[in-house]
Amino acid sequence: MTAAPALLELHRVIVDYPVRGWRAPPFRALNQVSLTVGAGETVGLVGESGSGKTTLGRAILGLAPVTGGDIHFSGRSISGLGRRERRALSKDVQVVFQDPFTSLNPAMTVGDILTEPLLVTGSSRAVAERRVRDLLDKVHLPADAASRLPREFSGGQRQRVAIARALCRDPRLIVCDEPVSALDLSTQARVLDLFTEIQHLTGVAYLFVTHDLAVVRHISHRVAVMFRGEIVEAGDADTVTITPAHPYTQRLLLAAPVPDPVRQAARREQRHHFLAAQLAASS
Repeated sequence: MTAAPALLELHRVIVDYPVRGWRAPPFRALNQVSLTVGAGETVGLVGESGSGKTTLGRAILGLAPVTGGDIHFSGRSISGLGRRERRALSKDVQVVFQDPFTSLNPAMTVGDILTEPLLVTGSSRAVAERRVRDLLDKVHLPADAASRLPREFSGGQRQRVAIARALCRDPRLIVCDEPVSALDLSTQARVLDLFTEIQHLTGVAYLFVTHDLAVVRHISHRVAVMFRGEIVEAGDADTVTITPAHPYTQRLLLAAPVPDPVRQAARREQRHHFLAAQLAASS
């Protein structure tokens, strides 16, 4: 596969959070992280809770303080943008959050949720309503969904509404923060297929944040693995998720469940031996 031109570039990014206590050193959530996402590419960012992957996504969106390094989008530094510049950037950079139950305003209809960002940026109501019909079709929801409230939909359907909202202004990059982890397995598969279909239709790039190696293998072109605020392994999706080189990625792979009870028992035993060998090597 030919490398896509760089759309998003992170150069040795550091994020520190202050810690309570007299002269206590700050907590370093990200330590010298470098990463690129090409135009039309999906990069999976995988790691356990507390690894820093969500913080990285928040730093890109301007929701976490970048205390070192730099973030470039389309060749332009976006690390220190003011509120007005960040609002302008939102046309090109959008987000889909983890929980479809809390990311949508329960008091607004789906039509109002989707037309609001269009009306605020100067579209007429007629143009906005046509755009909403097109978005609902893209995410495979019926046209009458516009008149309904979020509570009338299932979790998977609400996430489709959240995806439609992210697509409103034709972004070039969507940060997907654990967008399928709150869904059951069959719904996960359908939503992942929808992400892939939308990428083929629009050419949008994804930074796909998740803790699940199986999910990133399904959707990603490349994968980066985070551990304690650093990227410890990165490369082609199949290579990283099937034959990983780093011990931490190997441990993640062995911890991932499989549907076959015999294979699962063998994997559990293999993980036990792997952890015992690591412990012996470190002692």
